[in-house]
Amino acid sequence: MSGAVATAIAGALLLSSAGAANGAGSSGSDELDVRIANAMAADDTVGETAAKPSTSTSTNESSSSTDAGGLKPDAKIIGGSETTIGAAPWMAQLWYYDETTGFGFFCGGSVVSPTKILTAAHCVDKSQYDWASYGSVVTGTDQLPTAVYDSDGKLVGMDYHGGEATKVSRQWNHSSYNEDTINNDVAVLTLAKPVTATPIRMTTSTDTSSYAAGTSAKVYGWGRTSSTSDDISEKLKTATLPVVGDTTCGNTWGSYFVKGNMFCAGKPAGGTDATTTASCNGDSGGPLVVGGKVIGVVSWGVVDCVEKGAYPVFAKVSKYVGAAYPRVDDTDISRDGKADVFLRNKETGSGYVRASTGSALADRKALTAEGSWQGYNLVQQTDLNRDGYQDYVLRRASDGDVFWRRRTASSSTWTTTQIFDNWATRTRIITPGDVTGDALPDLLSVDSAGALWIYPGKGNGTFGTRVQVSTGWNSYNAVLGHGDFTGDGKADLIARTKTGSNIYLFKGTGKSGTGAFATKIKVRSDWSSYNTLITPGDVSGDGRADLLARTSGGTLYLYKGTSKATSEIFSTRISVGTSYAQYDLLG
Repeated sequence: MSGAVATAIAGALLLSSAGAANGAGSSGSDELDVRIANAMAADDTVGETAAKPSTSTSTNESSSSTDAGGLKPDAKIIGGSETTIGAAPWMAQLWYYDETTGFGFFCGGSVVSPTKILTAAHCVDKSQYDWASYGSVVTGTDQLPTAVYDSDGKLVGMDYHGGEATKVSRQWNHSSYNEDTINNDVAVLTLAKPVTATPIRMTTSTDTSSYAAGTSAKVYGWGRTSSTSDDISEKLKTATLPVVGDTTCGNTWGSYFVKGNMFCAGKPAGGTDATTTASCNGDSGGPLVVGGKVIGVVSWGVVDCVEKGAYPVFAKVSKYVGAAYPRVDDTDISRDGKADVFLRNKETGSGYVRASTGSALADRKALTAEGSWQGYNLVQQTDLNRDGYQDYVLRRASDGDVFWRRRTASSSTWTTTQIFDNWATRTRIITPGDVTGDALPDLLSVDSAGALWIYPGKGNGTFGTRVQVSTGWNSYNAVLGHGDFTGDGKADLIARTKTGSNIYLFKGTGKSGTGAFATKIKVRSDWSSYNTLITPGDVSGDGRADLLARTSGGTLYLYKGTSKATSEIFSTRISVGTSYAQYDLLG
């Protein structure tokens, strides 16, 4: 990446002559081919915003603000070297072209699960861009696509150089993203189908060592390689940047810098391409990596990326993993980002889903294509292979065998395979998501003696050697969880005592074994009026795990999560219906 990782405030890339052709015909071409060809031929910059008030009258002048030492932020690798997709298999190209306006741009991103791309909010901004209609993501290649035209200048296809282009089904950016200050600059795109690219993990909320001044980090991208040309790199580039302390970063950027949300990396730019190594336009949204984890998202820097004394600025992933993680682990039956509720009628054995509308549940719909729901005494909703489609873990009543029921995306068919033998005596089986911190979904169980075990998931429906957490779990008549109840990006558990019916929170630590959960916290007293508790995930769609509770009379209540590890862990309950006594299994 030549010189500076183009992390401009506007933060994407000037796309003129990015190795693309002039114009793009649509006759006989695949929709994504046309969209990407047009995006490559565009000449626009994503997320352009007005800078903070300054003493400068020209956006091209270098003296924009006295508190930033004359530096002015702008969204933009300069310096560095070419690398391969084998060295960074999780890299993604984000192409956007709005055919109604002719506006197109490019950003970088990271594959953090088979259907999820971590990137910058200024690349995704739902108030400006419709990624489902106009966006495409290319993965599995270190080269930009090549448009292929016939002799008449019509587009006949795209060469993705071994990669694959995928549609986007939905987008999320941080709810507090500010386009003027480029604060809270993180986003997640959900792909329409899983990709084969190897994911990279986001760092944890408790990671401090990766941000220590002088830590060696690597940035990746296809952004501008020169301050004097808008062309982006045809090949993936990387550069090594030392993390910069907050004091130095703050002294450089003044009020533009928001400590805790942002950080700097690199050496101060030298004023020329030859004396600068940094991110630049087109690198926006790409990752800054330490120890095999994403610790930063390319956010902003200076116009043309090399202005003397400037540092590139990154969104601090440890701050935002709590908000982003639920968007990565948000699999639901209707695939709209809100967790739905599975139900089985106790008389007919028929399976149904009630899709969440945020604060209520829609009319039930039969789940027939998946197979029979009779003969099981447990159903848990999950996504063991992280392909973005709702899976189920089921236990057969006759012999206790446990099965994984999943959808095959390529054929849209359902398959049920056995994963455990004779678990009839297991009193609890839980699918909370990633407990061990390796970004792969795990499974937990409580045995007849009351011991809690973790079965580390491998991301393909199989599990590693089980690890015991602790004993004494037979004192609870409910142990459940799906997702993060405390906002730190780690999966937690909820348990109800047999005596007193008190509710306890067990905060996940992202570790395995005896340290997997912190000391329990009492969050509710006497929940004896409920005969069923379920945690399908984020029902409200706000990024927080929720809980539903059913009374013996059949009324189902939604308790929205607040991310508080106190008695205020849930908001005031909301009734979502009174006809739920007819169901004997709720997922």
